[in-house]
Amino acid sequence: MSLRRVVITGSGVVSPFGEGVKALMDGIHNNSSAVKYMDGWDQYVGLQSLVAAPVDTIDEKRIPRQKRRSMGRMSIFAALAADEAIADSGISLQAEDLWRMGCVIGSTMGSAKSINDTFETMLPDKDLSRLNSTMFFQCMSHTAAVNTAQYLGLVGTVMAPAAACASALHSIGTAYDLIRLGRQDVVLCGGAEELHPTVTGSFDILFATSTGHNDSPQTTPRPFDRDRDGLVCGEGCGILVLEEYERAVKRGATIYAEVTGFCTTANGIHVSQSNRDSMTVCMKRALAEAGISPERIDYISAHATATVQGDAEEAEAVRELFADNVPISSLKGHIGHTLGASGAIELIASLMMMKNSIIYPTRNLENIADDCSGICHVTEPRSAEISAILKNGFAFGGINAALVCQKV
Repeated sequence: MSLRRVVITGSGVVSPFGEGVKALMDGIHNNSSAVKYMDGWDQYVGLQSLVAAPVDTIDEKRIPRQKRRSMGRMSIFAALAADEAIADSGISLQAEDLWRMGCVIGSTMGSAKSINDTFETMLPDKDLSRLNSTMFFQCMSHTAAVNTAQYLGLVGTVMAPAAACASALHSIGTAYDLIRLGRQDVVLCGGAEELHPTVTGSFDILFATSTGHNDSPQTTPRPFDRDRDGLVCGEGCGILVLEEYERAVKRGATIYAEVTGFCTTANGIHVSQSNRDSMTVCMKRALAEAGISPERIDYISAHATATVQGDAEEAEAVRELFADNVPISSLKGHIGHTLGASGAIELIASLMMMKNSIIYPTRNLENIADDCSGICHVTEPRSAEISAILKNGFAFGGINAALVCQKV
């Protein structure tokens, strides 16, 4: 069978810079940081990293209360981002065959706050009668996908990849497969995540968080930098509309790019440490599926979270495949690491760079680390024609993902 072409026709974002793609891009364009000191986090004994990139304001009441009752914070992010993505695509749900329209949204887990609240309510008396009937729907691992599909009335394929920080790219790759194989015509896809001290704490106990900048939040994280000391957690959601190419052309849709290659691999070596060899294979296979050589890539959107080993391993993999020929930057210095949402939010930002012929730099990259040298770091905004993007996403568990998008 011949595989169908898949294009991106819409995008929506809730980010630490606020609601909407415009808010995200304004923050990046202005070289702003959404990282701040988190009041109240110091009450958590043993928590060393007290900075994060939260979403401060959202208009959740746009979602009817009946639909909102089963939503935790991350599902609200997803529903709002989905609204923007559909509006951006020009699709009218009333005119669609909703059996041919899917929803694939990944996350690291269910709503962190709701999970925490559930156990605080039930314990220490082990009294299940204190729990209300909607808490499970906020806590379940597929909460963002299910609640978004219910909110919009979608009845096609609903899936929720859970692969930590690779979740969003897994979702986009899954949507890509669903459409090119003919199983769906349109898929809303991406990732969602929410902040909570327990989320940062899970990285904290692995010595993966930034702990030296609690008094100067906007100076961290520092991807690829000599003085990087770990990641900073963020929250939000990125949703893209993927659509079969001929259908998109027929209805006159604006096409941001075509998805032409995707690969995911695992390193099979260590549950928490990144591995350059498996990263290299992942990127090579994504390029091979796209049918392009490394020289054809115009911009690499790095995963680069500012962990000591993770950045070094990614830099080495990029150096092996691209040398210093392809511009690369990380957006974590602007919005922190939005975990399961990061692949989608950062891909949307990359598509806006493609649209506007500009590459934005890695914020807080002041002194390129020796173990991250030899690649083409972007440290100042630069004008550039972008025809092909490689988006990387690397996660705990040794999970790697790489996605190639090309201008149509």
